[in-house]
Amino acid sequence: MHIAYSTYLVRDYDEAIAYFTDVMGFALAEDIDISSDDKSGKRWVVMMPDNGKSGGQSSGLLLAKAKGDAQITAIGNAAGGRVAYFLHVKDFDEFHANLVKHDVQFMGEPRLEPYGKVVVFKDLYGNKWDLIGAL
Repeated sequence: MHIAYSTYLVRDYDEAIAYFTDVMGFALAEDIDISSDDKSGKRWVVMMPDNGKSGGQSSGLLLAKAKGDAQITAIGNAAGGRVAYFLHVKDFDEFHANLVKHDVQFMGEPRLEPYGKVVVFKDLYGNKWDLIGAL
């Protein structure tokens, strides 16, 4: 058993896909129109952080276009201002340098913790992430 996906609220599917592929290095695993005949533009969009190479054992993000005031207000506030996502990477310094190159906002400098090298950053909507690399 494992958690397959977590819902990630977005303003726009294509904007979020571009961010996760270009900045974060995620792979677009699925992008299926599920709007039926209602022309809502609803899509099933899954982003995978490991380029889908884990044999299905990695947890992905299910991008969900926010609809209605409550969901729109929740964009960028996935954990009420706390870190919502924890991304473990093999090469912390390389990944961090890529985020710097893309002008990602950091909430401090990288630091060493008992569990690895870590820094908090905000994604395109303001959600907080821990970037973690093994020591």
